[in-house]
Amino acid sequence: MSVEGLRVVPITVHQSLRTALDALSVDAIVTKARIAANDLRARFGIAHPRLAVAGVNPHAGEDGTLGREEIEIVIPAIKRLRAEGWHVEGPKSPDTMFHPGARATYDVAICHYHDQALIPLKTLDYDHGVNVTLGLNFIRTSPDHGTALDIAGTGTAKPDSLIAALGLAAKLARNV
Repeated sequence: MSVEGLRVVPITVHQSLRTALDALSVDAIVTKARIAANDLRARFGIAHPRLAVAGVNPHAGEDGTLGREEIEIVIPAIKRLRAEGWHVEGPKSPDTMFHPGARATYDVAICHYHDQALIPLKTLDYDHGVNVTLGLNFIRTSPDHGTALDIAGTGTAKPDSLIAALGLAAKLARNV
């Protein structure tokens, strides 16, 4: 998902929080982070992508005080990615990694579940969010929201996210 000034990649999507937490693994984080980093290079033209990995728990778990997911899952994934040569920071405290100064230090935020990724993105720019499907051999973008069938035909739908998706697709195509 992308808006001006923020890119986020959720490890899990459209699952209950319990199911999403159960689905987290070192391999899942490493796989999605690799895909993101490779596409940042190939499609976004970022030669040395900087990844920020969110913590799962408040304050990134505070060394196990608020949960062991960082120790058992997130940190091993970060270590593996660093060993492969990727620039990866984290685990970052999710409540402080999305302000402007923090966002300036990375190219993509790797988040663990839907709302951890989408709340900051939609707060920053609700109308212009773009869903970018990474890891494909072609460019695929779409509006970050669904089809909005609940307002179809009412004259209230905004085309902003669709226009942003088309613009980002064109920009990515120029980078290929």
